Amino acid sequence: MIALTIVVPCYNEEKSLPLFRKAFEDFAKTLPRKYVPDVVLVDDGSSDRTWETILSWSREDSRVTGYMLSRNFGQQIALTCGYEHASGEIIVSMDADLQDDFSIILKMLDEWEKGADIIYAVRVSREKETVFKRFTAWCFYRFMHLVCKTNAPMDTGDFRMMSRLSLDALLHFPERNRMLRTMVGWCGFHTAKVQFDRKPRVAGETKYTLSKMVQFALDGIFSFSPLPLRISYFFSFLFFLVCAGYLLYVTIACIFWNEPLVRGWTSLIIILTGSSALNLLCFGLMGEYISRIFDEVKQRPLYFVARNTKDQDTGRC
Repeated sequence: MIALTIVVPCYNEEKSLPLFRKAFEDFAKTLPRKYVPDVVLVDDGSSDRTWETILSWSREDSRVTGYMLSRNFGQQIALTCGYEHASGEIIVSMDADLQDDFSIILKMLDEWEKGADIIYAVRVSREKETVFKRFTAWCFYRFMHLVCKTNAPMDTGDFRMMSRLSLDALLHFPERNRMLRTMVGWCGFHTAKVQFDRKPRVAGETKYTLSKMVQFALDGIFSFSPLPLRISYFFSFLFFLVCAGYLLYVTIACIFWNEPLVRGWTSLIIILTGSSALNLLCFGLMGEYISRIFDEVKQRPLYFVARNTKDQDTGRC
């Protein structure tokens, strides 16, 4: 028998949870008999009756476990709490609003049985969302994929399946400002992806406002990319080109075109642009040292062992 744990962060999902419960119970009936499902629900400081709903469900169904955080810490922390208390050999994270379809988990299981440790659910479409929401989401995922050092495919949220091996590796990350989708991609391991159409919410309202999406993107950029520290290199090179270009222009104008020079103007421009280029170059060099300090402070594990020869005879690690 293989334990399958579904981790669900919840924030003001009083209206969604009864529908989620019905969907889970229907899904459990469709699972092959070798899989034993359970649910870990994490109440992220809800202000409605989310916890009472979780508590009632857990009393009626032994497969359900609930955890209530002391306040609203954010989805990524709530998801981390669920991961730390998940006991299954296979772990699936999904939202409580049923935008993530339970039927996709069956496709994920097919990929897991083929040997994948991390299976991403890639969004093909986003039903009934505004043009602005779809456009900002499209820009967000492509910008994060370009800037951050991660192997996670674009258009993937927190709906994914992980093996016990890959989840244990993820739990080694000590940082507090978390963006789990990029952290999971950083881990590596054997990955696969399945495509799905993201459904509209069954109840309630989205918790990801534009400001939260911007903060989420900043957490990902500053946690996984030294690019902001290296922007000064670009401006240093730009000012150097201005300095060199103006010096070349003045030389040609003076020698070949006999244009008079304004006393002090040429030296002033060259000094300003040259010193600006030099200052920005020094800032860039300082940024290189700071970025290395940044990597050391995070204390991420140096590597993960995906397989070893001792476990080959026993199947999966």
